[in-house]
Amino acid sequence: MVNKKIAILGAGSWGTALAILLANQGGQVKIWARRTDLTEEINLRQSNACYLPGVVIPKNVQASVYLEEVLAEVTVAVFAVPSHAFRETLRRAMPFLSKTTLIVNVAKGLEENTLLRLSQVFGEEMGKDQETQYVVLSGPSHAEEVSRGLPTAVVAAGIQQKNAELVQKLFMSPVFRVYTNFDVLGVELGGALKNIIALGTGIAAGLGLGDNTKAALMTRGLAEITRLGTLLGAEPLTFVGLTGVGDLFVTCTSMYSRNFRAGMEIGRGKSLEEALSSVKMVVEGVRTTRAAYSLAARYNIEMPITEQMYQVLFNGLSPQQAVSNLMSRDHKKEIDELLYKKR
Repeated sequence: MVNKKIAILGAGSWGTALAILLANQGGQVKIWARRTDLTEEINLRQSNACYLPGVVIPKNVQASVYLEEVLAEVTVAVFAVPSHAFRETLRRAMPFLSKTTLIVNVAKGLEENTLLRLSQVFGEEMGKDQETQYVVLSGPSHAEEVSRGLPTAVVAAGIQQKNAELVQKLFMSPVFRVYTNFDVLGVELGGALKNIIALGTGIAAGLGLGDNTKAALMTRGLAEITRLGTLLGAEPLTFVGLTGVGDLFVTCTSMYSRNFRAGMEIGRGKSLEEALSSVKMVVEGVRTTRAAYSLAARYNIEMPITEQMYQVLFNGLSPQQAVSNLMSRDHKKEIDELLYKKR
């Protein structure tokens, strides 16, 4: 059993929600934040009003701006920073991590300039011999609900099953159920790529389109996520699990979803910059759209929703024209032959 001295790097909504979850199970949780005012708010007022208004943070959560202080003597370090900050934060943390520290990543994205998944970034920075110390925790899990103790189910995936099971035991509670999975690639891709589709369903909602449109985007979005994932070596069944269809559903239908809300603002006529400003938090799907578009080109694979989202976000294509482009594509089979061959 992992001892309950835990560090969480990142004091946004998800990092704070996980700190609350673990503290409520008796863990001594130290959380790293970049801002002194936020650490003071957490330590003195037991709140994080910007990210989780109205939620009380347990007293056994202590915050600091000093990484060496947060990481001292911990056996588990949870990285709850945005995907684009993962490499930099890992580099800063490395001097204070031991070879036996278990790294749990909860970010959902791809590194934009390298197109790498975050487990691959970890391997580059920490070395191949340390890859077994990496576990990704992912699934349909809005921070706002987890912080209030609403029942949630997620997946812990790692190269080494033993470490995935340690994370499972650490996070498991009467309101937070954790399954394990060996398919790190599939879990990471599902968590990252669903944000692109959520931007699209948000745009559809902003345009005033109906449930039929959203269902079509989600279903065909899942098809292109599975198509890319299978080509790269993921297990197709992963994409019909919690980190595939489960996370896709919750991200594409909830107002808690930053990606859905940003897409809705774009559908209503706002620019990308205006939409991001209105959400006021990191919208992972924007960077992921650029990375996934490049991956699709690299592997010469069809990802039509991703392509249209790229054109809307970065090349000025109108959302209305994007819908028209998707609806007027050539005749296609519903099920890809690639997936039949995989079976």
